[in-house]
Amino acid sequence: MMRVGITGGIGSGKSVVCRLFQVLGVPVYDSDFRAKWLMAHDVALRSELVAAFGAETFDAAGQLNRTYLARTAFNDPAQLTRLNQLVHPYVGRDFEQWAAERQQAGHAYVLKEAALLYESGAYRQLDRIITVFAPLPLRQARVLRRDPHRTADDILTIVGKQLSEEEKLSRADYIIYNDDTQLLIPQVLALHTTLTS
Repeated sequence: MMRVGITGGIGSGKSVVCRLFQVLGVPVYDSDFRAKWLMAHDVALRSELVAAFGAETFDAAGQLNRTYLARTAFNDPAQLTRLNQLVHPYVGRDFEQWAAERQQAGHAYVLKEAALLYESGAYRQLDRIITVFAPLPLRQARVLRRDPHRTADDILTIVGKQLSEEEKLSRADYIIYNDDTQLLIPQVLALHTTLTS
């Protein structure tokens, strides 16, 4: 079974592309969703987070205090690195178990969706990489529509923490253009045929 990563900058449309693959029956591992789930539910990871960031990491009800964690980690590069170093190995092991189950089920390939596929080192677990590309002004407009709480500066800050688009494109095995000039469905169907043949 082939393990295929799918990445792209914020607002590129990774999630939309993944939903199209899911319609075709391809299992998709959502790294961001699983990271949040593991931070909330994995006892060992919870313990490591509290040791690293303090008791406020979880509220009185035992729920992950995302506001506190974002304020603590995302504004400090050293703390963000620390958070990623704690969480990414758990996500990596979780993906391995998930992929093994899909392999037993007989799938030809699976997708691992991750914004930080290269930055986290997760690409090392994968056989091929898809990059979803859209130019920055279009990505910014999409994110501002989708996330009204964000500003243009917020988006540029996030973009600054991600690998450049040029680097993602140069390292990709396949590129899906989600730039409003090409239809997505034919691109996904063609790539699905390639990956299953």
